[in-house]
Amino acid sequence: MTIFKMTKQAMTLYVTMVSSIVLIFGCKREPNQTTSIKKKPNIVLILTDDQGWGDLSFNGNENLNTPHIDRIAKNGVSFENFYVQPVCSPTRAELLTGRHYTRLGVYSTSEGGERINLEETTLADILKKEGYQTAAYGKWHNGMQAPYHPNARGFDDFYGFASGHWGNYFSPMLEHNGKIVEGQGFLVDDLTNKGLDFISKNRDQPFFLYLPYNTPHSPMQVPDQYWNKFENKTLPTSFRSSKEEDVNFTKAALAMVENIDHNVGRVLQQLKNLQLEENTIVIFLSDNGPNNWRWNGGMKGKKGAVDEGGVRTPFFMQWKNTLPAGKIVNEIASAIDILPTVTDLIASKNTTAKPVDGKSLKPLLLETDAEWTLRLIYNHWSGKTSVRSQKYRLDPDDQLFNIEKDRAQTKDISSSFPNIRDSLILLKKQWLKETNANQEITDNRYFTLGDPEFEYTHIPARDGTPHGNIRRSNRWPNDSYFTNWTSEKDSISWDVNVIADGEFEVDLYYTLASENVGVSITLQNGQNKLDAELTKAHNPAPFGMENDRIERAESYVKDFKKTTLGEISLKEGKRSLILKASHIRGTAAMDVRLLVFRRL
Repeated sequence: MTIFKMTKQAMTLYVTMVSSIVLIFGCKREPNQTTSIKKKPNIVLILTDDQGWGDLSFNGNENLNTPHIDRIAKNGVSFENFYVQPVCSPTRAELLTGRHYTRLGVYSTSEGGERINLEETTLADILKKEGYQTAAYGKWHNGMQAPYHPNARGFDDFYGFASGHWGNYFSPMLEHNGKIVEGQGFLVDDLTNKGLDFISKNRDQPFFLYLPYNTPHSPMQVPDQYWNKFENKTLPTSFRSSKEEDVNFTKAALAMVENIDHNVGRVLQQLKNLQLEENTIVIFLSDNGPNNWRWNGGMKGKKGAVDEGGVRTPFFMQWKNTLPAGKIVNEIASAIDILPTVTDLIASKNTTAKPVDGKSLKPLLLETDAEWTLRLIYNHWSGKTSVRSQKYRLDPDDQLFNIEKDRAQTKDISSSFPNIRDSLILLKKQWLKETNANQEITDNRYFTLGDPEFEYTHIPARDGTPHGNIRRSNRWPNDSYFTNWTSEKDSISWDVNVIADGEFEVDLYYTLASENVGVSITLQNGQNKLDAELTKAHNPAPFGMENDRIERAESYVKDFKKTTLGEISLKEGKRSLILKASHIRGTAAMDVRLLVFRRL
């Protein structure tokens, strides 16, 4: 837990509020009852994307059935008050590092702002040093190019996509350790298949399997067998305001969650079949609140909000015959607690390079009534900050709510408890200052290219800047491509940092109308350049809408064609990488999705 230095004035105020602070933090204590710890248990960490606290039958949602996820809670420990951040990248960064995301270089969900600073230590780094085999299958969203790539952050094997969202969930273009591959079937099923294979191959040695699933994040795509159950179903429970809820969106999200549940069941069954249940810690949570207004236990807020509904998530831990079955923990906890908890449970001797902000939850997991120190949890996004104590939440407008009685945050009790409100305001200001949370962001980190430890570097449209007439296919960059290249004066640039000198083969993923075949292009970095000509047409229509259950906000995708442009020599250093169309024979140049550099 972070310790703050207080001014004399602040200390005086704080001292006068001692009795109020006790009310803020209060938590019960019971006698100790410890359980012996097995050595080096396996770790399976399952993270879902945009699934709300309420999207489980375990939490009282009558609209769906999630028996396998519920079983993790019933066979293990569930946390009633577990909190993450309001959006994807910050939560992922916190659970991987045990530190507040505002310290980590993470400030956005795209275009480089999602990257974890290189001096940070991840859970995978630690477990790898402990002799674990490590794998991540799914949505990474904490840096695309090495050394920000998952393979450079402690994961031996990575399969999925490093961007923030993906445009197609049925056999999409993915990567496997940097190499572009085609997915096999519905993405969550495919990711689970990879996880099952990983478990089987490593059954005789400790392993860490990170499964950051991509659903129920939009686009709202799900196989027919799940959608058919919900398409014409009348939902028993709904959001408190029917005018705000898009019921079809809700149905699609719930269908996607039932698919997740099916796949979680497959993982649990694999562990059982291989007799690994008793030596595997299984963790389940979501990365933020629900991505539309739907039933969520009556809480205020959804994804993106720092209120209860935007940041409260299910959090279940199962370790058969070690953690007590069916235990419910009421003490507040957070994603920053995952790293210190796991390392404590396995008695790791390895530490992070920087002090963690989280706390080990081991006492709450293993002891009947743990000694537990006072704490606060901070939720922050887009300039808004709220503070959660054991009993209260101070919202971003400095209103105070008794969350034990009022999860919906309907009654501001500031006037009745001004000392508590003022104390939390003071502590919030200290946290913002100490973690630089409200500091204006100036990101001087270029996109890295050519790390000598890794064969491939992806330079996507997402990270580029269009010039002239060129436009993105969509205002959300993560899965977009560049189009409307109509002039030889147009160009695309990327600010890149070439990590080390080298020779690289360059592949371009593009589409091009037949009447525009013969466009001449130049790729340049400093004094070095590569000239090529596109001689083959490839102009498929955008797709994705045929699998969408709800009209999407993000870009549709294309079947982009790979062509090898040739080889280029790159010199170490920071400079612009520029793609130009030196001669356009027709009315337009190509649409551009991705450049892939392979070190020779």
